[in-house]
Amino acid sequence: MISGMAWVFGDHISSDAIIPARYLHQRDPHSWAKVVLGDLRPEFAGQVGFGDFIVAGRNFGCGSSREQAPLAIKNAGVGAVIAHSFSRMFYRNAFNMGLLVFTCPEAAARVHDGDRLNLDPYSGLIEDVEQDTSFQARPVDPYLTNLVSQGGLIKKIRKQITGR
Repeated sequence: MISGMAWVFGDHISSDAIIPARYLHQRDPHSWAKVVLGDLRPEFAGQVGFGDFIVAGRNFGCGSSREQAPLAIKNAGVGAVIAHSFSRMFYRNAFNMGLLVFTCPEAAARVHDGDRLNLDPYSGLIEDVEQDTSFQARPVDPYLTNLVSQGGLIKKIRKQITGR
């Protein structure tokens, strides 16, 4: 179970809005967590809590295919992203980088900023504590959930090769 606060964003949040290109010269991926989504909500990076959720509208992660976008979100401590829909490339990059993402149009439309959420990553059940309601996200393929639990694709392959 993942528990945290909802941070609500709108439609068409691009990968450049998630981590602007001007920060990509910084080689430490943990430094991106300090500026993630800062152009849209300057307080986000400094206030997001471990396990909190990004809840967004349609086409989250659109734009370029930069892998840094889901990595910046993950390194900020976000437990999962719940959106009406995702750009195809962001969706796959998220799992490859070890970030859980769930498609749930109903939650995207009804969750409010600051709501406390609980998410079962295996069933996709989202509980909104403030509204005393729940939403069913589209369940994630067990292979992808396993990939996230291993830290993403690179860490999984490294473990397969080295045994650790």
